[in-house]
Amino acid sequence: MGAKQAKQADPLGVGDYESESTMTARMPRFLNKKKFPYTTADPAIWQARVDLAAVYRLAHNHGFNEGICNHLTVMVPNCTDKFLVIAYGLMWTEVTASNLLLVNMDGKVLEGEGAPEYTAFYIHKEIHAADPVKNVCVLHTHQPYASALCCLKNGKMEMVHQNCLRFHNDIAYDPDFNGLVMEENEGQRLAKVMGGKRVLLHSNHGIIVVGASAAEAWDDLYYFERAAEVQVLVYSTGKPYTLIGDEVAAGFKKDMDEGKAGWAKNYFDAAKRNLIKQGKDADFDK
Repeated sequence: MGAKQAKQADPLGVGDYESESTMTARMPRFLNKKKFPYTTADPAIWQARVDLAAVYRLAHNHGFNEGICNHLTVMVPNCTDKFLVIAYGLMWTEVTASNLLLVNMDGKVLEGEGAPEYTAFYIHKEIHAADPVKNVCVLHTHQPYASALCCLKNGKMEMVHQNCLRFHNDIAYDPDFNGLVMEENEGQRLAKVMGGKRVLLHSNHGIIVVGASAAEAWDDLYYFERAAEVQVLVYSTGKPYTLIGDEVAAGFKKDMDEGKAGWAKNYFDAAKRNLIKQGKDADFDK
């Protein structure tokens, strides 16, 4: 391998990498060789860090992640141009409130050591920007049962169980898988396809969930997987199944939405307490 090739073997810029390739030429220059220490004193921002770190740990415990891939982000409170994200290369069990990266919409690392993964930046940046009020938290995973639905021809969430009703008419479906999201245009396309829905099922890929808080987004991510699991198990029987009618589904969804913020917070608070009790995940808030 020649000298130039050797430099290009580090596509995330973790080493002394400087690429002139077509792919990386359109990437932002992530500042990841230096350490930008956590300096924010604002309690609201610290709480956002704690909450996002908790979501990473919870998602790992439920088997929602793949290796060091997939990504979860939350916007900085009272700000529309900065968000928190994992540094690429960390296991989700290693994420803590203080080692999350703070990045801006240009891809500049403002706090933290390391760099975000490119697809994380391009997907989450555009979805956050599409609606900074509703899309405060953006969660993208390849969790098994939701991903299974993404791989079915015309795969959709069917109203077969009450958990499915939480998402009645609130799921966008993207039939076009275009490979890795390595540029703004594809991130913008995904945000447009999402169209204000809380959930996006991306064909042959995975799920994206948004929420007005980390608690609400986590609540939806968790319950969507439970609903998808039931649906896949129903399919596996090969027997006829019963669908819940639109009127009942719409009424259930309305009732759930009215209390969603409170219920989601209660579950999230309990889940964080459980992380601390488990011991091995007790450092997420450090």
